[in-house]
Amino acid sequence: MQEKLKQLHDKIEEAHLGGGAKRIERQNAKGKLTARQRIHFLLDEGSFEEIGMFVTHRCNDFGMENQKIYGDGVVTGYGTIHGRMVYVFAQDFTVFGGSLSETHAEKICKIMDLALQNGVPLIGLNDSGGARIQEGVVSLGGYADIFYRNTRASGVIPQISAIMGPCAGGAVYSPALTDFIYMVENTSYMFITGPNVVKTVTNEDVSSEELGGANTHASKSGVTHFTAPNDMDAIQQIKKLLSYIPQNCEEEAPMLPYTAGNEQRPKLNTIMPPTANMPYDMREVIEEIVDNESFYEVHKDYAENIVVGFSRIGGRSVGIVANQPMVLAGCLDVECSKKGARFVRFCDSFNIPLLVLVDVPGFLPGTDQEWNGIITNGAKLLYAFSEASVPRITVITRKAYGGAYDVMNSKHIGADLNYAWPSAEIAVMGAKGASEIIFRKEIAAAENPTEKLTEKEAEYADKFAHPYRAAARGFIDAVIEPQDTREKLIKAFKMLENKVDNLPKKRHSNMPL
Repeated sequence: MQEKLKQLHDKIEEAHLGGGAKRIERQNAKGKLTARQRIHFLLDEGSFEEIGMFVTHRCNDFGMENQKIYGDGVVTGYGTIHGRMVYVFAQDFTVFGGSLSETHAEKICKIMDLALQNGVPLIGLNDSGGARIQEGVVSLGGYADIFYRNTRASGVIPQISAIMGPCAGGAVYSPALTDFIYMVENTSYMFITGPNVVKTVTNEDVSSEELGGANTHASKSGVTHFTAPNDMDAIQQIKKLLSYIPQNCEEEAPMLPYTAGNEQRPKLNTIMPPTANMPYDMREVIEEIVDNESFYEVHKDYAENIVVGFSRIGGRSVGIVANQPMVLAGCLDVECSKKGARFVRFCDSFNIPLLVLVDVPGFLPGTDQEWNGIITNGAKLLYAFSEASVPRITVITRKAYGGAYDVMNSKHIGADLNYAWPSAEIAVMGAKGASEIIFRKEIAAAENPTEKLTEKEAEYADKFAHPYRAAARGFIDAVIEPQDTREKLIKAFKMLENKVDNLPKKRHSNMPL
């Protein structure tokens, strides 16, 4: 028996070395952790249980029969993060560049199946050169097997992807099908076709970093939700994200212990600028409303005219969607509509209540917006809010004009509670634009058109540029002092915690994609 135990220990030691000590050193020299190091830092100490350690590939072409390494380029298994069960796979770049083979894919599929069956989050740590070309179509089939499972698991369990090295070609679609993507700056990239192919086909000279690096996808494409300066930071951020979300769609969002105190925030009474055309930072409003330092922003550098992220209010996990007056005056456009819709749908999938902070002058005008589909893209945000059945509360801080008022979680599309600050202006459009249309004949006939416009603008503002007309109709449930906002929200979310809202029976919805 001792001999057999020694044989087992030797094989385990060999598996732990992956592609060998020299390749591990090279990986670390690039500022990258190895697959096993990443898992070690991600999971609670001693909690990792590996599955498929001794799996090897089945390829006998191109001399591959002489290059069999335990694990076949991916480490898979389960463990805990802060005591909560998760399934994880980490591709090992030291083994065939982390390339995906038939058995490599089978290992990933096995833990995906287990995660779905047991209602547990799945975390993928991607670091792969792509499909293993020596295996041909079976490696491509392996990718499709993974994509299929990503889709089946969508909305059932949280799926998180971290790109910690190359991710190209078909490999990018699995992360794209998951809920959140992290990328590590300067060591990771994602693209369908690399710089060489781009150069050949379009004659564009572009580096891997420019084409598909972390900053590119964080600010230009919106493919990645979070960036990190290194592997360790990405791992810590994943742990933070998990603290806001439940294990699966059947569970409630996490609730932390909270002791009520003085919930008034006097700063909110002075945060609004003296004139309606002056910007202010909506993040300052968010920080005053939420529990101390609990706001975790998603898609921070993309479509910055809308702010989305997770936070806690009275210990309760909440998703926040807020217009940002500092960027494009908070107008809705193509990119921010997609960003907001995606986040709303995630929160609704996993029972996370929504808080919507509104200061929106309308949809961004222009040929660029119209030709790029602002109609259908704006409808995505409208659809996402309308379909959401979690508790939904809206606070209008200032402007809520035109169709954008409807879209931003208005009472008419199913919001549970709608508050407004006294500074709120709820109307079809701003007083100046409305006056120029309604009173254009009077203004044109006046001796002093400018003075007449100012007079009519004041008349329109007195009638519509406030929250009380909407409140009289019941479209606003209460006009509140800004400093009382946090206290109102804590009570309101508590009141709504047992909300049940069943959608009509259907196969699935057909949102405007």
